[in-house]
Amino acid sequence: MRTIVLSKSLTSICILRLSAIGDVCHAVSAVQAIQRAHPQAKITWVIGKVEAMLLADLPGVELVVFDKKQGKAALKALKAKFKGQKFDVLLHMQVALRANLVARVIPAKQKIGFDKGRSKELHSLFINKRIAPQQSPHVLEGFQNFARAIGAECGEPTWQMPVTAAHQAAAKSLLPEGKVFVISPAASKAERNWLPERYARVADHAAELGFQVVITGGPTELEQNLAAEIQKHSQAELLNLVGKTDLKTLLCVLEQAELVLAPDTGPAHMAVTVGTPVIGLYAHSNPTRTGPYMYQDYVVEVYHQNLIAQKGKTAEQLPWGTRVKGSELMSQISVDAVITMFDRVIKDQGIVTNA
Repeated sequence: MRTIVLSKSLTSICILRLSAIGDVCHAVSAVQAIQRAHPQAKITWVIGKVEAMLLADLPGVELVVFDKKQGKAALKALKAKFKGQKFDVLLHMQVALRANLVARVIPAKQKIGFDKGRSKELHSLFINKRIAPQQSPHVLEGFQNFARAIGAECGEPTWQMPVTAAHQAAAKSLLPEGKVFVISPAASKAERNWLPERYARVADHAAELGFQVVITGGPTELEQNLAAEIQKHSQAELLNLVGKTDLKTLLCVLEQAELVLAPDTGPAHMAVTVGTPVIGLYAHSNPTRTGPYMYQDYVVEVYHQNLIAQKGKTAEQLPWGTRVKGSELMSQISVDAVITMFDRVIKDQGIVTNA
């Protein structure tokens, strides 16, 4: 199986990336590069149910929702949806077994997947061409190679996210006047979350400098409890928007903020798409691979020291994407390190404070 570059005119392109929020945000920039290279092509994106809520009405793209909770019924529905069609190319941007089974029912002349080094969970069985291999790529850069495989040019990524004036207005109505600092404290796994009392100390520091501090997140019990704990430990008056926004309104909240603090979680990457600086907190995964793409200089991480402690090797000496394990790793990130980074970011970005 060889790598391929299709630069000829394409009339139908299917994108397969089901999840997660951060990853589909990375993929948007690649998809929009493809649109510039193939303006005549119809683009169909097979995507997860939650992720489709964020990307609904993405310009020039038909979203086909795959609801994993429906199991075999979802595969059957997808097969029926595409009956009688045959895409010029499928860009299979996900190696998980579920996504591979989805790729199986998508009819396409060419099915382009990841290079051999990144293939797993039988991915190679569901493709007939590969993207070119890359040395230590960020997830976003991997998606860019799919765009390059069909003749698109990819430089610094850009995004046109699908929000309306109504979403912008809804976000503005929720936010206080002044400079907004958003804390999006919850990752999908609790072990990736920082300590609530430490978030609170950073919130207090920001409030002393004149920021209005806002906590965001979804409606889950974990997120609501974490936000409540941060509020309990903080001396400042924090605005708690956890569970009070849909994804598009949240995106606009992030856009209207001066700065975002988050662990390895989707809203960190949402903020990148709208140009808001992000301080990322990382312990378990390599931020060079999964960190906030445009703001990797603002990451506070203990990943590399734990990788050496657990594996005895550096990231360059291990398979790319190697994770470290431990439920207490995030506690190694100090308040002082995050406050120092906070002060650096507001200086770098020219944000005027009360200090």
